[in-house]
Amino acid sequence: MNLGFLGMAAALGLSAAGSAFGTGFAGMSSVGAWKKCYAAGKPAPFIMIAFSGAPLTQTIYGFLLMNFIKSAWAAGTIDAGLALGVGIFGGLAIGLSGLFQGKCAAAAADALGATGKGTANYFIVVGIVETVALFTLVFSLLLLQ
Repeated sequence: MNLGFLGMAAALGLSAAGSAFGTGFAGMSSVGAWKKCYAAGKPAPFIMIAFSGAPLTQTIYGFLLMNFIKSAWAAGTIDAGLALGVGIFGGLAIGLSGLFQGKCAAAAADALGATGKGTANYFIVVGIVETVALFTLVFSLLLLQ
């Protein structure tokens, strides 16, 4: 078995797991907020769909990281240990970003459903958490060169 390929799988798998948890948390909160809006006779903000889907991008970042590891591996510029380490730790950081982005998006959906205000502020917070995944991807690429 080649540890380099485990690193590639970890990059995608851990990132996608974080996305799955994050979208699950955000989606459940959006559904609950919509239910409260309907029960109160208020319009349900459709923008909560964006909160629910925000953590999906971490799966894309994990896929990109997997491909960058694969390219570096094929070029012979990294060894199996580095491929495994970057895959595990990069994938974990990206996945945790997705998980916590989902938690922030869940709180945003709840707040928006209750008040109907603050959408831009909520998206800024969700975007800040997204930045962790982007930084991880870029800094991981520097390790692979």
